[in-house]
Amino acid sequence: MSRLIVISNRVSAGGGAQGGLAVALSAALREHGGIWFGWSGNETSEFTGHINFERIDGVTTATIDLEEQDIEEYYNGYANRTLWPLFHYRIDLAEYERSFAGGYQRANERFADTVLPLIEPHDLVWVQDYHMFPLGKELRSRGLANRIGFFLHIPWPPRRLLATLPEARQLVEGLLAYDLIGFHTEEWLQSFGDYVREEMGGTIDAQNMLTVDGRTVRLLACPVGIDAKEFAAHAASEKAHETYARVRESAVGRTLIVGVDRLDYSKGLEERFLGYERFLTENPAERKEVVLLQIAPPSRGSVDSYQRIRSTLEGLAGRINGAHAGLDWVPIRYVNQGYPRDMLAGVYRASKVGLVTPLRDGMNLVAKEYVAAQDPEDPGVLILSRFAGAAEQMGEALLVNPHSAEEISDALSTALAMSREERIRRWRKLMQNVVEHDVMWWLKRFTDALREKVSN
Repeated sequence: MSRLIVISNRVSAGGGAQGGLAVALSAALREHGGIWFGWSGNETSEFTGHINFERIDGVTTATIDLEEQDIEEYYNGYANRTLWPLFHYRIDLAEYERSFAGGYQRANERFADTVLPLIEPHDLVWVQDYHMFPLGKELRSRGLANRIGFFLHIPWPPRRLLATLPEARQLVEGLLAYDLIGFHTEEWLQSFGDYVREEMGGTIDAQNMLTVDGRTVRLLACPVGIDAKEFAAHAASEKAHETYARVRESAVGRTLIVGVDRLDYSKGLEERFLGYERFLTENPAERKEVVLLQIAPPSRGSVDSYQRIRSTLEGLAGRINGAHAGLDWVPIRYVNQGYPRDMLAGVYRASKVGLVTPLRDGMNLVAKEYVAAQDPEDPGVLILSRFAGAAEQMGEALLVNPHSAEEISDALSTALAMSREERIRRWRKLMQNVVEHDVMWWLKRFTDALREKVSN
């Protein structure tokens, strides 16, 4: 059986803070053997290509340190100030700097030079996410003939939006070096195919085989899942029960609405607060019966747009609380720190409504975790943005347009009034999908497709 070489910006093997994706990739590496390669997260004064090898919970990791200029231009710059906002439809926030693009290319060349000697002739190579679009082409130019797959964990933007990126064509040409390109949804797959057809004269058949300039690449819609059984076990753990009891006690009999999101402008937190404010205004009899707990750990604090969103949310939460709070009640609890998965499972179960309303999201695994954490006899209601990738699979949630405060307010009213029978019916269908299309299903579906060779 061929080994698996996983390549990603950051490596997360072992440890209690692993998410479902890291758990799945670690499990695959233990099963097939291989290496997880990526950036260590550390800075070095001079790039040497030195590889730090570790063996963690049966998984071999190989990481490299990057220079300060690499980190600023490749990671903080092109990845997070150019590609991330553009691919989440925020061209107003995207920064197009030649130095960023140059640093991004340079870092990918360094990744290719360093990982190439670690790859054996029959290994499967699986590159993860937008940090490494050019890596496949760089490996090919160095003579690598192995099967190489790429999976995009964020949305792929429409053609005319992508065209605002000066390096759009080069970026897509680089992706065509892969044998298989995976997306969460058919929408993102079709957007990619549309660009190649209209801008590069490519063709795509009914089996999603894309051909351009004599090169054929398979496209695959393959939504990532969570380890549903593992997360349900978290919800049944002692720590989850303790958290559940603490949260319920602190709510003093009020109904808890919960949101858990990384502090990011793509998550629609400002719009969520405004929708909740509208609910409070339109339902004065109910407003003191509910509490919104928003957990939003900070991220990418060195990027200006993230500093601005934090300041905006703090001001908005303060304004809403100032306008609506009473002596014994505050409508929004806004918390800027993260919690372990077992504690989050307890928070999810303690709430009657889960608000997952990103403006644009590749998947959003919080929606699936919320479902997996629920009490089957008395589940909460999931309110989900129709612009999250998860919406394609989770039609039994209350789907909303997150830009509309009215829709969020109406959905909250519907969720809070929903009968137990209706909540159970919806939850069972949601949970069935979460279990059947879990992270191991995603893993197997992609790696099986990567092993299937296409004639070029």
